Amino acid sequence: MLRTNQLFLNYLEDLYEKQERKEDIIIRSFSKGERIFIQNEKPSKIMLIKEGITKCFFVEENDKEYIVEFLGKGEITGEIELIRNIPCLCSIEAVTDVIAYAVAVPYFKNLIKTDLSLNNLLLDVFAERIVNTSRRASYQQLYAAEHSLARLLELQAQQEIEISKEDMAAYLGITVRSLNRTLKNLEK
Repeated sequence: MLRTNQLFLNYLEDLYEKQERKEDIIIRSFSKGERIFIQNEKPSKIMLIKEGITKCFFVEENDKEYIVEFLGKGEITGEIELIRNIPCLCSIEAVTDVIAYAVAVPYFKNLIKTDLSLNNLLLDVFAERIVNTSRRASYQQLYAAEHSLARLLELQAQQEIEISKEDMAAYLGITVRSLNRTLKNLEK
């Protein structure tokens, strides 16, 4: 439900400390509700979350949001778009205040060509995303919305964050009306 990647965070923190030109990796802050990436726009940096929680979501043609994942510390964003040279596949928005490492595109491209550690981390990230997507799809087919909602409410309590009903419904792939019915069923 909340993806984190301590190994990637450690790797980028080390690069940040060792960089010669202090402009290759900078630290950026985002307020709760602020968009870090906007779907269909070209990203200007690669971002790695240092602190905080974001939501990764699509806005469909009917203007409905679908939340793909909640991302926490160590999660990288914008790398697929850079590798594929495409606009942002989805939007990334701060659910809490967020601090992120912003990596310059030319620097990141050079690292991809020269740093085997980065490539191994990226391969691991891509494989993990495929596994998580498969698990989530099968999970949503096998379990009722109540079970997934209970897990989402547990995440909310553990992280001490507030997830709006709209975001909960968007993550579960249901309407707010269905969410309200499901919440009532959980209270019974």
